[in-house]
Amino acid sequence: MTTITIRELHMKTGDWVRKASRNSEIVVTDRKVPVARIVPFSEGEMGRSFSNRSLVKGFDSLARRNGESGRFISEDRDRA
Repeated sequence: MTTITIRELHMKTGDWVRKASRNSEIVVTDRKVPVARIVPFSEGEMGRSFSNRSLVKGFDSLARRNGESGRFISEDRDRA
């Protein structure tokens, strides 16, 4: 594990992020106190993609509407 200061991170952010991507955890400190951790990205941490999620019970019975959602939100806002 590597420890760097906020200043070091600020000066060479790209270098530190690339180093973390190579499976190396980096701890960022502020006046010698750990404040953040940069870790490699893991696909498993993302969870299920939005398109693969199932509806919460009860939502499947709601009426479906075709069209742009922004328009429906505006119409709903104007009703109030």
